[in-house]
Amino acid sequence: MRIVVTGGAGFIGSALVRHLVLDVGAEVLTLDKLTYAGNLANLAAVEGQANHRFLRADICDAAAVNEAFDSFRPNRIYHLAAESHVDRSITGAADFIATNIVGTFTLLEAARHYWGQLEGAAKEAFRFLHVSTDEVYGSLGATGLFTETTPYDPSSPYSASKAASDHLVVAWARTYGFPALVSNCSNNYGPFHFPEKLIPLTILNALHGRKLPVYGNGSNIRDWLYVEDHARALHLIASRGQLAETYNVGGRNERSNIEVVRGICAILDTLAPKDFPHSDLISFVADRPGHDARYAIDATKLETELGWRAQEDFESGIRKTVRWYLDNEDWWRPLRDKVYAGERLGLLASAGH
Repeated sequence: MRIVVTGGAGFIGSALVRHLVLDVGAEVLTLDKLTYAGNLANLAAVEGQANHRFLRADICDAAAVNEAFDSFRPNRIYHLAAESHVDRSITGAADFIATNIVGTFTLLEAARHYWGQLEGAAKEAFRFLHVSTDEVYGSLGATGLFTETTPYDPSSPYSASKAASDHLVVAWARTYGFPALVSNCSNNYGPFHFPEKLIPLTILNALHGRKLPVYGNGSNIRDWLYVEDHARALHLIASRGQLAETYNVGGRNERSNIEVVRGICAILDTLAPKDFPHSDLISFVADRPGHDARYAIDATKLETELGWRAQEDFESGIRKTVRWYLDNEDWWRPLRDKVYAGERLGLLASAGH
């Protein structure tokens, strides 16, 4: 099994690469541009492994992608390379359009050309898995769940760009018979999560005694998925899923943002106590523009058709995550000092300015 993982030095991508290299024993080529969120330290566990190699390349660079496919000869491509932070998309949408839409198109065309040259069993076995987000579905009310047939209704430049890329992949499957599948996941968390996102930002700010920003009143709800559970799901979908189908991956762990933050504070009160409760640091701030109220995924299709189950519930996963950040300052300290210090992102200038 020879697999190209795009975006494999990122948070979810590196979890998938570690799973494929160390647990599955696949031959893996990690292809990553190494933007601010790509980090070779995420791949330290597979460094030196005979069945892993790394290529720094941009999925928008057709020549580099074609060369990678022709030389590595993959029988699967797992596409995770993306700009993924909603707040950054609000003030810098161009990178999201370029990477998530044009990059996916470029990758699809390179993969279709490569697949077209395969013959027999090799052509029959080839798979392209496009990894996306539940944010393409928009916002839920107080009840209900996203299913694979929920209409798309994206709210942010990020989710709109991912929705566009999903549509491209499905169109390539229908128009060209290209052997593609799509997955849409809920919010991931766990080790190696870049510290701009809610959970790692809260952990690190709390450790440093800084304010813990919570958007609005903290009532926005997300369905949390431990990243290693997601990695197992992705390989399962590519291995056993039906072509041209979509599979939703969710942890069945709905929590409001304020519940998540208070839960982290309670764990830190035990594992890294200060002379005051960490929850004293919580600070409610102006809400994010276009902030969706609730996400929740119905993973029944994945669970019943492919037999996947999450191994972590939120209580076990969040404790593991907090413990990991406490034990791995050598990983997050350079990011915190040199790449992202925890400042607010995604603020719009006031009208008239």
